[in-house]
Amino acid sequence: MTLSPRVLAWKERGRTEEFRGRSIHTYYQPGDGPLLVLLHGFPTSSFDWRYLVDLLPGRAVLAFDFLGFGLSDKPRDHTYTLSWQADLTEELIARFGDDRPVQICAHDLGTSVATELLARDLAGELGFELGSVLLFNGSILIERSNPTLAQKLLRGPLGPLAARFANEAFFRRQFASVFSDAHPLTDQDAGDNWALMTNNDGNRLGHKLVSYMDERVIYADRWHGAIRRWKGDLHLAWGLKDPVAVPEVLDGLLELRPDLNAIRFEDLGHYPQVEDPELFAGALAEAMPPAGSSL
Repeated sequence: MTLSPRVLAWKERGRTEEFRGRSIHTYYQPGDGPLLVLLHGFPTSSFDWRYLVDLLPGRAVLAFDFLGFGLSDKPRDHTYTLSWQADLTEELIARFGDDRPVQICAHDLGTSVATELLARDLAGELGFELGSVLLFNGSILIERSNPTLAQKLLRGPLGPLAARFANEAFFRRQFASVFSDAHPLTDQDAGDNWALMTNNDGNRLGHKLVSYMDERVIYADRWHGAIRRWKGDLHLAWGLKDPVAVPEVLDGLLELRPDLNAIRFEDLGHYPQVEDPELFAGALAEAMPPAGSSL
């Protein structure tokens, strides 16, 4: 499917980095203060951050497409694990971080990559200084979440068949369902994200990419324990109209760690950074202000 001028413009703002023989689409904005790393979710890409980065002038920002997503390589012979994506995150931070402290803002699938990094930091295995983390709208406590029909199909025994026969109409319905009524998915954004999914036949990998949901069960003790025990600056933000990472997930995280600061977006759904970028940017500045800010 042809990429729209909007997607091509995002592509041109980025560059290609190689990691373990794979090409990774990477966006880097030079700036001051800690390096802000933006980790996207499933099934989208760093394109989710296009509005937000324009609201962060002068701030050092790194965003990229995980392997299998967006404009990055989408190998069919790869076993997609969150540990691999965490390794990728560490390597890109090493390339762009300049030994400065790092702030991580993570959404959806990206929240589990972030909790793996927390676990590595607790074990003394992290290759950078992790200063603060903001997690939002991720089904970290998967037993409390409400997966979409598409996720259920891809995760089930007919997952490869579901991925093979995925079509744009079904994608649009599923994708639109996770946005709030107050800030609905636009036709333009739906088309752009479908084009990014189908780029290099990525939509046929859905059953492989969704395996992160199984990892959330397998590594629950490690990742939930990291949330409990990590002593750094940890924050939560949540779109309360999210039908997938429902508010009960947020409640459960606060049961794990009652002292956490939680910013609630009463009228936003699963994609707060897309639905209301200005509101989300304000929350980000509140939770993780750039160096020298009075916030």
